[in-house]
Amino acid sequence: MKQIITLLSFCLFFPVATLAEPDPISQSPQAEPSQLTPAATQSPSPSVIIEQTNFASYQLSPGDALEITVWKEEGLQQLQILISPDGTIIFPLIGTVGAAGKTITELKDNLTTRLSDYIADPSVSVKLLNNQGNSVFVIGKVNKPGQVFSGRRLDVLQALSLAGGLTVFAKEGSISIIRRTGDQVKVFPFDYDDVISGEDLEQNILLEPGDTVTVP
Repeated sequence: MKQIITLLSFCLFFPVATLAEPDPISQSPQAEPSQLTPAATQSPSPSVIIEQTNFASYQLSPGDALEITVWKEEGLQQLQILISPDGTIIFPLIGTVGAAGKTITELKDNLTTRLSDYIADPSVSVKLLNNQGNSVFVIGKVNKPGQVFSGRRLDVLQALSLAGGLTVFAKEGSISIIRRTGDQVKVFPFDYDDVISGEDLEQNILLEPGDTVTVP
């Protein structure tokens, strides 16, 4: 009898623990291998992988990173390639291929055509991993000077806007755009007041990758 009372007292002070609910995180099913994108497991830089549907008309630039795959061809899977400063890439079997100025679809078609000399009915996919080659520089009296990246061509006003706009000390009528093409340097004037007033709108040119907008 004394043993039974002792046992009951122990249970009152030390109740039996209930089973813990399963941890929803640890119990969640693991993603199937087919659900993992190559970019999630093999990215050349911390850049966010780009939604391809937003870049159908995007023209590739030097410095852009690509992932190219030829279906069922060993050694040609998920090749990560950077477009060189001269606008080309080097691809196995076919060598140098022009990429800058082409859309993703145009580059894919070009690779498919050239690979067909070596592979029967090649199936090529091209992904844009990052578009860091398509950038301009905005320097001087703006609120956020530096390099500006964009998924499309920008005009001068758009670049200034992305750079945080002009400071109160900026000389609005003396802005210029510097463009280097080979050994030549061109300078385009830009009068901020005139353009936002709707005058001389031709000054609001589309910028090329590598252009520098200077705000004195």
